[in-house]
Amino acid sequence: MKYRTVAVSTAAALAATALLSGCGSDDSGDESAASGPASLTYWAWAPGMDKVADIWNKGPGKEAGITVTVKKQASGDDLVTKIITAAKAHKAPDLVQAEYQALPTLVSNDVLADISEEAGDVEKEFAGGIWQQTTLGSDALYALPQDSGPLMFYYRKDLFEQYGLTVPTTWDEFAETARALKKKAPDKDLTTFSSNDSGLFAGLAQQAGAKWWTTGGDKWKVAIDDPATQKVADFWGGLVEEGAIDNQPMYTPAWNKALNTGKQVAWVSAVWAPGTLTTAAPETKGKWAMAPLPQWKAGENVTGSWGGSSTAVTNDSKDKKAAAAFAKWLNTDPTALAALVKEGGIYPAATAAQTGGALSKAPDYFSGQPGFYTEAAKIAQGTAPAAWGPNVNVAYSAFKDNFAAAAKNKSDFGAALSAMQDATVADLKKQGFGVSE
Repeated sequence: MKYRTVAVSTAAALAATALLSGCGSDDSGDESAASGPASLTYWAWAPGMDKVADIWNKGPGKEAGITVTVKKQASGDDLVTKIITAAKAHKAPDLVQAEYQALPTLVSNDVLADISEEAGDVEKEFAGGIWQQTTLGSDALYALPQDSGPLMFYYRKDLFEQYGLTVPTTWDEFAETARALKKKAPDKDLTTFSSNDSGLFAGLAQQAGAKWWTTGGDKWKVAIDDPATQKVADFWGGLVEEGAIDNQPMYTPAWNKALNTGKQVAWVSAVWAPGTLTTAAPETKGKWAMAPLPQWKAGENVTGSWGGSSTAVTNDSKDKKAAAAFAKWLNTDPTALAALVKEGGIYPAATAAQTGGALSKAPDYFSGQPGFYTEAAKIAQGTAPAAWGPNVNVAYSAFKDNFAAAAKNKSDFGAALSAMQDATVADLKKQGFGVSE
Protein backbone atom coordinates (compact mmCIF):
# COMPACT_ATOMS: atom_id res chain seq x y z
CA MET A 1 0.00 0.00 0.00
CA LYS A 2 1.47 3.36 -0.99
CA TYR A 3 1.25 6.33 1.30
CA ARG A 4 -0.53 9.33 -0.15
CA THR A 5 2.32 11.82 -0.20
CA VAL A 6 2.19 15.52 -0.92
CA ALA A 7 3.63 16.25 -4.36
CA VAL A 8 6.29 18.93 -4.18
CA SER A 9 6.12 21.32 -7.11
CA THR A 10 9.22 21.06 -9.23
CA ALA A 11 8.75 24.69 -10.22
CA ALA A 12 9.10 25.92 -6.67
CA ALA A 13 12.43 26.42 -4.97
CA LEU A 14 11.95 24.77 -1.59
CA ALA A 15 14.20 24.92 1.43
CA ALA A 16 15.28 21.70 3.07
CA THR A 17 12.85 22.34 5.88
CA ALA A 18 10.01 22.55 3.40
CA LEU A 19 10.91 19.09 2.15
CA LEU A 20 10.23 17.82 5.64
CA SER A 21 7.32 19.97 6.69
CA GLY A 22 5.33 20.04 3.48
CA CYS A 23 2.76 22.68 2.69
CA GLY A 24 1.37 24.78 5.51
CA SER A 25 -2.02 23.80 6.86
CA ASP A 26 -4.85 26.32 6.57
CA ASP A 27 -6.51 24.99 9.71
CA SER A 28 -3.82 23.94 12.10
CA GLY A 29 -5.67 24.86 15.26
CA ASP A 30 -4.70 27.13 18.12
CA GLU A 31 -0.94 26.95 18.73
CA SER A 32 -1.35 27.88 22.39
CA ALA A 33 -3.03 25.92 25.10
CA ALA A 34 -6.77 26.44 25.08
CA SER A 35 -8.36 27.97 28.15
CA GLY A 36 -10.32 25.65 30.36
CA PRO A 37 -10.35 21.82 30.36
CA ALA A 38 -8.87 19.98 27.38
CA SER A 39 -10.20 16.72 25.97
CA LEU A 40 -7.66 14.95 23.75
CA THR A 41 -7.86 11.88 21.51
CA TYR A 42 -4.86 9.57 21.09
CA TRP A 43 -4.64 7.00 18.29
CA ALA A 44 -2.36 4.14 19.35
CA TRP A 45 -1.91 0.42 18.78
CA ALA A 46 0.28 -0.60 21.74
CA PRO A 47 -1.65 -2.87 24.12
CA GLY A 48 -2.77 -1.42 27.42
CA MET A 49 -2.34 2.20 26.34
CA ASP A 50 -5.81 3.02 27.67
CA LYS A 51 -4.70 1.85 31.12
CA VAL A 52 -1.67 4.11 30.98
CA ALA A 53 -3.85 7.04 29.93
CA ASP A 54 -6.11 6.34 32.92
CA ILE A 55 -3.15 6.97 35.23
CA TRP A 56 -2.73 10.36 33.60
CA ASN A 57 -6.43 11.15 33.72
CA LYS A 58 -6.66 10.38 37.43
CA GLY A 59 -3.43 12.15 38.36
CA PRO A 60 -1.47 14.79 36.43
CA GLY A 61 -4.19 15.16 33.82
CA LYS A 62 -6.86 15.78 36.42
CA GLU A 63 -4.74 18.46 38.05
CA ALA A 64 -4.07 20.12 34.69
CA GLY A 65 -7.61 19.71 33.38
CA ILE A 66 -6.46 17.51 30.48
CA THR A 67 -8.28 14.26 29.69
CA VAL A 68 -6.90 11.77 27.15
CA THR A 69 -9.04 9.16 25.42
CA VAL A 70 -7.22 6.34 23.63
CA LYS A 71 -8.68 4.99 20.38
CA LYS A 72 -7.10 1.64 19.47
CA GLN A 73 -5.82 1.47 15.90
CA ALA A 74 -4.07 -0.89 13.53
CA SER A 75 -0.33 -0.35 13.12
CA GLY A 76 1.99 0.03 10.16
CA ASP A 77 0.81 1.20 6.75
CA ASP A 78 -2.84 0.97 7.78
CA LEU A 79 -2.44 3.63 10.44
CA VAL A 80 -0.29 5.86 8.24
CA THR A 81 -2.91 5.81 5.49
CA LYS A 82 -5.73 6.42 7.96
CA ILE A 83 -4.06 9.34 9.72
CA ILE A 84 -3.14 11.04 6.43
CA THR A 85 -6.69 10.67 5.18
CA ALA A 86 -8.05 12.11 8.43
CA ALA A 87 -5.60 15.02 8.27
CA LYS A 88 -6.71 15.89 4.72
CA ALA A 89 -10.19 16.38 6.14
CA HIS A 90 -8.81 18.21 9.22
CA LYS A 91 -10.16 15.42 11.41
CA ALA A 92 -6.95 13.92 12.75
CA PRO A 93 -6.74 13.09 16.48
CA ASP A 94 -4.66 15.20 18.85
CA LEU A 95 -1.98 12.56 19.25
CA VAL A 96 -0.84 9.52 17.30
CA GLN A 97 1.57 6.66 17.94
CA ALA A 98 3.91 6.71 14.93
CA GLU A 99 6.76 4.41 13.98
CA TYR A 100 10.03 6.26 13.47
CA GLN A 101 10.27 5.37 9.79
CA ALA A 102 6.78 6.80 9.19
CA LEU A 103 7.60 10.26 10.57
CA PRO A 104 8.98 11.75 7.31
CA THR A 105 5.88 10.58 5.45
CA LEU A 106 3.60 12.14 8.05
CA VAL A 107 5.61 15.36 8.16
CA SER A 108 5.70 15.70 4.38
CA ASN A 109 1.92 15.34 4.41
CA ASP A 110 1.61 18.14 6.98
CA VAL A 111 0.15 15.82 9.63
CA LEU A 112 2.53 16.47 12.53
CA ALA A 113 3.19 19.60 14.57
CA ASP A 114 6.59 20.86 15.68
CA ILE A 115 6.61 20.54 19.48
CA SER A 116 10.21 21.60 20.05
CA GLU A 117 9.19 24.55 22.24
CA GLU A 118 6.80 22.48 24.34
CA ALA A 119 8.86 19.32 24.77
CA GLY A 120 12.36 19.82 23.39
CA ASP A 121 13.91 20.12 26.84
CA VAL A 122 13.81 16.35 27.41
CA GLU A 123 16.41 15.51 24.76
CA LYS A 124 18.86 14.34 27.42
CA GLU A 125 16.44 11.56 28.42
CA PHE A 126 17.13 9.63 25.21
CA ALA A 127 20.06 8.16 23.30
CA GLY A 128 21.21 10.51 20.55
CA GLY A 129 20.48 8.07 17.75
CA ILE A 130 16.89 7.69 18.94
CA TRP A 131 16.25 11.41 19.46
CA GLN A 132 17.54 12.18 15.98
CA GLN A 133 14.80 10.06 14.44
CA THR A 134 12.14 12.38 15.88
CA THR A 135 13.81 15.60 14.73
CA LEU A 136 14.60 14.32 11.22
CA GLY A 137 17.95 16.04 11.59
CA SER A 138 16.35 19.49 11.86
CA ASP A 139 15.74 22.00 14.65
CA ALA A 140 12.12 20.89 14.83
CA LEU A 141 10.74 18.10 17.04
CA TYR A 142 7.96 16.10 15.44
CA ALA A 143 7.44 13.47 18.15
CA LEU A 144 8.82 12.14 21.41
CA PRO A 145 10.52 8.73 21.41
CA GLN A 146 8.40 6.05 23.05
CA ASP A 147 10.02 2.66 22.53
CA SER A 148 13.04 1.34 20.71
CA GLY A 149 14.34 -1.91 19.27
CA PRO A 150 18.14 -2.05 19.51
CA LEU A 151 19.63 -4.99 17.64
CA MET A 152 21.40 -7.78 19.53
CA PHE A 153 22.77 -11.26 19.01
CA TYR A 154 20.89 -14.24 20.46
CA TYR A 155 22.40 -17.70 20.61
CA ARG A 156 21.87 -21.17 22.06
CA LYS A 157 24.36 -21.43 24.93
CA ASP A 158 24.17 -25.22 25.08
CA LEU A 159 24.78 -25.73 21.37
CA PHE A 160 27.61 -23.20 21.26
CA GLU A 161 29.27 -25.19 24.05
CA GLN A 162 28.51 -28.52 22.38
CA TYR A 163 30.14 -27.48 19.11
CA GLY A 164 32.94 -25.43 20.65
CA LEU A 165 31.77 -22.15 19.19
CA THR A 166 32.77 -18.73 20.48
CA VAL A 167 30.28 -15.87 20.62
CA PRO A 168 31.31 -13.56 17.75
CA THR A 169 32.20 -9.97 18.59
CA THR A 170 32.85 -8.89 14.98
CA TRP A 171 31.12 -9.73 11.71
CA ASP A 172 34.26 -11.48 10.48
CA GLU A 173 34.04 -13.73 13.53
CA PHE A 174 30.33 -14.21 12.84
CA ALA A 175 31.13 -15.53 9.36
CA GLU A 176 33.83 -17.85 10.71
CA THR A 177 31.44 -19.13 13.39
CA ALA A 178 28.85 -19.93 10.70
CA ARG A 179 31.42 -21.84 8.68
CA ALA A 180 32.77 -23.68 11.73
CA LEU A 181 29.28 -24.86 12.68
CA LYS A 182 28.66 -26.11 9.13
CA LYS A 183 31.82 -28.20 9.25
CA LYS A 184 30.94 -29.72 12.61
CA ALA A 185 27.19 -30.11 12.02
CA PRO A 186 26.26 -29.88 8.31
CA ASP A 187 22.56 -30.21 9.14
CA LYS A 188 22.57 -27.05 11.25
CA ASP A 189 22.81 -23.34 10.46
CA LEU A 190 24.04 -20.47 12.57
CA THR A 191 21.08 -18.42 11.34
CA THR A 192 19.18 -17.43 8.19
CA PHE A 193 18.99 -14.43 5.92
CA SER A 194 15.34 -13.45 5.80
CA SER A 195 14.09 -11.58 2.75
CA ASN A 196 10.78 -10.73 4.41
CA ASP A 197 12.36 -8.57 7.12
CA SER A 198 13.25 -5.24 5.55
CA GLY A 199 13.32 -3.63 9.01
CA LEU A 200 16.12 -5.94 10.13
CA PHE A 201 18.14 -5.22 6.99
CA ALA A 202 17.62 -1.49 7.50
CA GLY A 203 18.87 -1.80 11.08
CA LEU A 204 21.97 -3.70 9.98
CA ALA A 205 22.70 -1.05 7.36
CA GLN A 206 22.14 1.62 10.01
CA GLN A 207 24.76 -0.02 12.22
CA ALA A 208 27.21 0.06 9.31
CA GLY A 209 26.72 3.81 8.93
CA ALA A 210 24.12 3.97 6.16
CA LYS A 211 21.91 7.02 5.72
CA TRP A 212 19.37 6.05 3.12
CA TRP A 213 17.55 9.38 2.79
CA THR A 214 19.02 12.85 3.26
CA THR A 215 18.08 16.34 2.08
CA GLY A 216 20.12 18.98 0.37
CA GLY A 217 18.72 22.30 -0.81
CA ASP A 218 15.32 21.56 -2.30
CA LYS A 219 15.92 17.89 -3.07
CA TRP A 220 16.02 14.46 -1.51
CA LYS A 221 19.05 12.26 -1.96
CA VAL A 222 18.56 8.50 -1.84
CA ALA A 223 21.64 6.44 -0.93
CA ILE A 224 20.26 2.97 -0.30
CA ASP A 225 23.08 1.52 -2.40
CA ASP A 226 25.78 3.44 -0.52
CA PRO A 227 29.08 1.73 0.45
CA ALA A 228 27.85 0.96 3.98
CA THR A 229 24.77 -0.89 2.74
CA GLN A 230 26.73 -2.55 -0.06
CA LYS A 231 29.05 -3.93 2.60
CA VAL A 232 26.10 -5.37 4.52
CA ALA A 233 24.48 -6.82 1.39
CA ASP A 234 27.74 -8.37 0.18
CA PHE A 235 28.41 -9.88 3.61
CA TRP A 236 25.06 -11.62 3.91
CA GLY A 237 24.85 -12.47 0.22
CA GLY A 238 28.25 -14.10 0.40
CA LEU A 239 27.24 -16.29 3.35
CA VAL A 240 24.05 -17.35 1.57
CA GLU A 241 25.87 -18.08 -1.70
CA GLU A 242 28.44 -20.32 -0.03
CA GLY A 243 25.77 -22.07 2.02
CA ALA A 244 27.22 -21.01 5.37
CA ILE A 245 23.77 -19.89 6.56
CA ASP A 246 20.21 -20.66 5.55
CA ASN A 247 18.28 -18.58 3.02
CA GLN A 248 14.72 -19.10 4.25
CA PRO A 249 12.41 -16.33 5.56
CA MET A 250 11.63 -15.94 9.23
CA TYR A 251 8.28 -16.13 11.00
CA THR A 252 7.15 -19.28 9.19
CA PRO A 253 6.29 -22.68 10.71
CA ALA A 254 9.56 -24.01 9.26
CA TRP A 255 11.55 -21.21 10.90
CA ASN A 256 9.83 -21.78 14.24
CA LYS A 257 10.67 -25.48 14.02
CA ALA A 258 14.30 -24.72 13.16
CA LEU A 259 14.65 -22.63 16.31
CA ASN A 260 12.74 -25.05 18.48
CA THR A 261 14.74 -28.09 17.37
CA GLY A 262 18.15 -26.43 17.30
CA LYS A 263 18.55 -26.59 13.53
CA GLN A 264 19.26 -22.86 13.78
CA VAL A 265 21.39 -21.97 16.75
CA ALA A 266 21.41 -18.17 16.69
CA TRP A 267 19.31 -15.17 15.70
CA VAL A 268 20.14 -11.54 15.00
CA SER A 269 17.16 -9.72 16.44
CA ALA A 270 16.06 -6.84 18.67
CA VAL A 271 15.44 -6.40 22.38
CA TRP A 272 11.88 -7.66 21.94
CA ALA A 273 13.10 -11.11 20.78
CA PRO A 274 12.29 -12.94 24.06
CA GLY A 275 8.57 -12.57 23.37
CA THR A 276 8.96 -14.04 19.90
CA LEU A 277 11.15 -16.90 21.08
CA THR A 278 8.63 -17.78 23.77
CA THR A 279 6.12 -18.55 21.04
CA ALA A 280 8.43 -19.80 18.28
CA ALA A 281 10.70 -22.04 20.36
CA PRO A 282 8.97 -22.85 23.65
CA GLU A 283 10.97 -26.05 24.22
CA THR A 284 14.27 -24.13 24.36
CA LYS A 285 13.38 -21.78 27.19
CA GLY A 286 16.40 -21.08 29.38
CA LYS A 287 18.87 -22.32 26.77
CA TRP A 288 19.43 -18.96 25.05
CA ALA A 289 21.67 -16.01 25.86
CA MET A 290 21.92 -12.47 24.53
CA ALA A 291 25.11 -10.64 23.51
CA PRO A 292 25.92 -7.37 21.74
CA LEU A 293 25.57 -7.26 17.98
CA PRO A 294 28.82 -8.18 16.21
CA GLN A 295 30.78 -5.06 15.19
CA TRP A 296 32.38 -3.98 11.94
CA LYS A 297 35.32 -2.64 13.94
CA ALA A 298 36.51 -4.57 16.98
CA GLY A 299 35.91 -2.85 20.28
CA GLU A 300 33.11 -0.55 19.14
CA ASN A 301 29.59 -0.43 20.59
CA VAL A 302 27.32 0.42 17.66
CA THR A 303 23.94 -1.09 16.98
CA GLY A 304 21.00 -0.49 14.70
CA SER A 305 17.28 -0.45 15.39
CA TRP A 306 14.54 -2.83 14.36
CA GLY A 307 11.24 -1.21 15.14
CA GLY A 308 10.28 1.45 17.62
CA SER A 309 7.65 4.15 17.80
CA SER A 310 7.02 7.66 19.02
CA THR A 311 4.21 9.88 20.30
CA ALA A 312 3.39 12.77 17.97
CA VAL A 313 1.04 15.75 18.14
CA THR A 314 -0.96 16.54 15.01
CA ASN A 315 -1.54 19.89 13.35
CA ASP A 316 -5.28 19.33 13.80
CA SER A 317 -5.03 19.41 17.59
CA LYS A 318 -6.79 22.46 19.03
CA ASP A 319 -4.59 22.30 22.12
CA LYS A 320 -1.05 21.41 21.12
CA LYS A 321 0.44 22.46 24.45
CA ALA A 322 -1.86 20.11 26.32
CA ALA A 323 -1.15 17.29 23.85
CA ALA A 324 2.60 17.87 24.13
CA ALA A 325 2.32 17.84 27.93
CA PHE A 326 0.74 14.39 27.81
CA ALA A 327 3.31 13.11 25.29
CA LYS A 328 6.10 14.38 27.53
CA TRP A 329 4.63 12.73 30.62
CA LEU A 330 3.95 9.48 28.76
CA ASN A 331 7.53 9.06 27.63
CA THR A 332 9.59 10.53 30.49
CA ASP A 333 7.64 10.20 33.74
CA PRO A 334 8.77 7.18 35.82
CA THR A 335 5.20 6.15 36.64
CA ALA A 336 4.14 6.34 33.01
CA LEU A 337 7.20 4.46 31.78
CA ALA A 338 6.68 1.68 34.33
CA ALA A 339 3.07 1.37 33.16
CA LEU A 340 4.16 1.25 29.50
CA VAL A 341 6.46 -1.65 30.30
CA LYS A 342 3.87 -3.46 32.41
CA GLU A 343 0.77 -2.88 30.29
CA GLY A 344 2.26 -2.58 26.81
CA GLY A 345 5.32 -4.81 27.10
CA ILE A 346 7.45 -2.18 25.39
CA TYR A 347 11.16 -1.46 25.75
CA PRO A 348 11.16 2.25 26.63
CA ALA A 349 13.25 4.70 24.65
CA ALA A 350 13.93 6.75 27.79
CA THR A 351 17.30 5.53 29.04
CA ALA A 352 16.42 5.91 32.73
CA ALA A 353 13.66 3.34 32.36
CA GLN A 354 15.71 0.69 30.57
CA THR A 355 16.93 -0.87 33.82
CA GLY A 356 15.40 -1.27 37.25
CA GLY A 357 11.74 -1.18 38.12
CA ALA A 358 9.70 -3.27 35.72
CA LEU A 359 12.91 -4.22 33.89
CA SER A 360 14.96 -5.16 36.95
CA LYS A 361 14.27 -8.83 36.29
CA ALA A 362 15.28 -10.66 33.12
CA PRO A 363 12.55 -12.05 30.84
CA ASP A 364 11.40 -15.48 32.03
CA TYR A 365 12.71 -17.00 28.81
CA PHE A 366 16.18 -15.68 29.73
CA SER A 367 16.05 -16.51 33.42
CA GLY A 368 19.64 -17.75 33.22
CA GLN A 369 20.86 -14.27 32.28
CA PRO A 370 19.85 -12.01 35.21
CA GLY A 371 21.68 -9.02 33.74
CA PHE A 372 19.70 -9.13 30.49
CA TYR A 373 18.31 -5.60 30.69
CA THR A 374 21.49 -4.10 32.12
CA GLU A 375 23.35 -5.41 29.07
CA ALA A 376 20.52 -4.30 26.78
CA ALA A 377 20.71 -0.75 28.12
CA LYS A 378 24.45 -0.58 27.39
CA ILE A 379 23.82 -1.81 23.86
CA ALA A 380 20.98 0.69 23.33
CA GLN A 381 23.28 3.59 24.18
CA GLY A 382 25.21 2.81 21.00
CA THR A 383 22.19 3.09 18.70
CA ALA A 384 23.34 4.66 15.43
CA PRO A 385 21.34 7.47 13.81
CA ALA A 386 18.84 6.51 11.13
CA ALA A 387 17.83 8.56 8.11
CA TRP A 388 14.30 7.90 6.90
CA GLY A 389 12.49 9.40 3.92
CA PRO A 390 8.92 9.96 2.70
CA ASN A 391 8.58 6.60 0.90
CA VAL A 392 10.00 3.99 3.24
CA ASN A 393 7.13 1.68 2.33
CA VAL A 394 8.24 1.61 -1.30
CA ALA A 395 11.84 0.85 -0.36
CA TYR A 396 10.74 -1.93 1.99
CA SER A 397 8.49 -3.45 -0.67
CA ALA A 398 11.33 -3.36 -3.19
CA PHE A 399 13.61 -5.05 -0.66
CA LYS A 400 11.21 -7.93 -0.21
CA ASP A 401 10.69 -8.42 -3.95
CA ASN A 402 14.32 -8.25 -5.02
CA PHE A 403 16.05 -9.85 -2.06
CA ALA A 404 13.55 -12.71 -1.99
CA ALA A 405 14.63 -13.72 -5.48
CA ALA A 406 18.32 -13.19 -4.71
CA ALA A 407 18.17 -15.24 -1.51
CA LYS A 408 16.22 -18.05 -3.13
CA ASN A 409 18.60 -18.25 -6.10
CA LYS A 410 21.71 -17.52 -4.01
CA SER A 411 22.50 -14.79 -6.52
CA ASP A 412 24.13 -11.37 -6.25
CA PHE A 413 22.68 -9.27 -3.43
CA GLY A 414 24.33 -6.21 -4.95
CA ALA A 415 21.97 -6.32 -7.92
CA ALA A 416 19.00 -6.61 -5.56
CA LEU A 417 20.24 -3.56 -3.65
CA SER A 418 20.55 -1.55 -6.87
CA ALA A 419 17.00 -2.49 -7.81
CA MET A 420 15.84 -1.33 -4.38
CA GLN A 421 17.61 2.00 -4.90
CA ASP A 422 16.13 2.46 -8.37
CA ALA A 423 12.58 1.70 -7.25
CA THR A 424 12.81 4.17 -4.37
CA VAL A 425 14.18 6.99 -6.53
CA ALA A 426 11.60 6.35 -9.26
CA ASP A 427 8.77 6.54 -6.74
CA LEU A 428 10.01 9.83 -5.26
CA LYS A 429 10.14 11.35 -8.73
CA LYS A 430 6.70 9.99 -9.54
CA GLN A 431 5.32 11.62 -6.39
CA GLY A 432 6.76 14.97 -7.49
CA PHE A 433 9.64 15.24 -5.03
CA GLY A 434 12.88 16.77 -6.20
CA VAL A 435 15.64 14.15 -6.22
CA SER A 436 19.37 14.73 -6.54
CA GLU A 437 21.30 12.08 -8.41
